[in-house]
Amino acid sequence: MNTKHNKSNYCPVDLAFDETSPSACEKVTAQLAAAKSQVSEEFSERLAGHESVLRLALNEAEALAWETNYPHLVFTTLALEKAQAAATWENRQQLLTSQLPPYGRVKPATLDHV
Repeated sequence: MNTKHNKSNYCPVDLAFDETSPSACEKVTAQLAAAKSQVSEEFSERLAGHESVLRLALNEAEALAWETNYPHLVFTTLALEKAQAAATWENRQQLLTSQLPPYGRVKPATLDHV
């Protein structure tokens, strides 16, 4: 698909609530950015060291929100769900890695009988 959009008047969805205002999309985009920042700040400590996972989760939530006619209404819930899932994944990874013996510490079998 080779579609060119004029960036000044392009909005990824048809905003049913205010189609006539060229700044409607900008307002929604700003609302999503503010919500994204808040969720990112809320989960940044829990996902320290895995910021890219949090960023991907929030980007996915944003993409899903833009698939609706009301992205500003669904984004925050989607972002919180995705961030919580990422935090749960991180906790599970920590649990799994803490239960495994570290590489290099496994004692080789001794040859006492020789």
